[in-house]
Amino acid sequence: MMKPWYVLNEELMVDSPALLVYEQRVDDNIQKAIAMVGGDTSRIRPHVKTNKSFDVCAAFRASGIHQFKCATIAEAEVLGEVGAKDALLAYQPVGPKITRLIQLKKHYPKTIYSCLIDHVQSARALNEACLAADCHMDVYIDVNIGMNRTGASIERVEALAMEILALPGLRLLGVHGYDGHIYNGNSQMREEQSDASYLMLLEAHQVLLELCSSVSRMIIGGTPSFSYHSERPDVVCSPGTFVFWDYGYEQALQEQPFEYAALLMSRVISIIDKNHLCLDLGYKAVACESPLPRVHFLNGAELEQIGQSEEHMVVKVPDSGEYEIGQVFYAVPRHICPTVAMYEKLVVVVDGDIDGYWSVKARDRKIKY
Repeated sequence: MMKPWYVLNEELMVDSPALLVYEQRVDDNIQKAIAMVGGDTSRIRPHVKTNKSFDVCAAFRASGIHQFKCATIAEAEVLGEVGAKDALLAYQPVGPKITRLIQLKKHYPKTIYSCLIDHVQSARALNEACLAADCHMDVYIDVNIGMNRTGASIERVEALAMEILALPGLRLLGVHGYDGHIYNGNSQMREEQSDASYLMLLEAHQVLLELCSSVSRMIIGGTPSFSYHSERPDVVCSPGTFVFWDYGYEQALQEQPFEYAALLMSRVISIIDKNHLCLDLGYKAVACESPLPRVHFLNGAELEQIGQSEEHMVVKVPDSGEYEIGQVFYAVPRHICPTVAMYEKLVVVVDGDIDGYWSVKARDRKIKY
């Protein structure tokens, strides 16, 4: 019998819990994303919050992708290190983040850094800091297209744009909208919601064009709406989870072509009684913001997750006599992005063998800047 694709040839070479990445599958997912935008890499701006890794960003670059989105200054710094041509901080910088972003811009002059703005106070503070540092910052107006988390309302876009255009330290490039509220498992409903979000961003974009014809860019969406925005030739898409994929999106977004490229490796550490086992897969090993089950076991579908603490996961099984201490299980996290941030290194797997490690460098809040 052929061994499943995910099983390591030498399991004892890896301590658990561990996060394994399957390099060929990572590359395949990148190519599938590029294919979804018709092969035009200028229409995709991957969000690196999922991988936080220099090596994954380098794989994007090797595939011809040169523009990215990030959520933290550390992620922006990794993009500078990897030589990204364009890095958008999908965040309105406040406090020390303003200075840190300007420092990155000066240290990595080959990377064009930009950020979001949704309030005039932030625009003025950023402008003042840029003038003091003798530089300018490219910005996008963040538009609230339904997420209701950040972003200016449509009604405020014109006034905000006029304020930004009058500030000499800022250069307004376009609009940005994130529709993370769209994750319904019904593809028709997601398509309708994506259409509505796009029309809101398009309205904001038209407002900007009336004020300044050079403001031409629209950046929209994440992974759930990627299926629909990828077909719009006038927008740049910014999915992130696709590179590793996870169980939550596999269940909800069945029309998307991506495959699991990152798995958790866990072991049985205790046989509690005739129907219960304990695994080394606690809160510190997998994102725990969702209710149980928080993982999907590829080689243990019968394991029922009934409890979890910092270092332990208790599962119910039909007969614990069929299991051994140290037995290995491979699991897909429900949510991969915060799971990645729990690991210093990713174990790289090629054809079942360990092929090195990728540092999750941007899991730190601060690297150098």
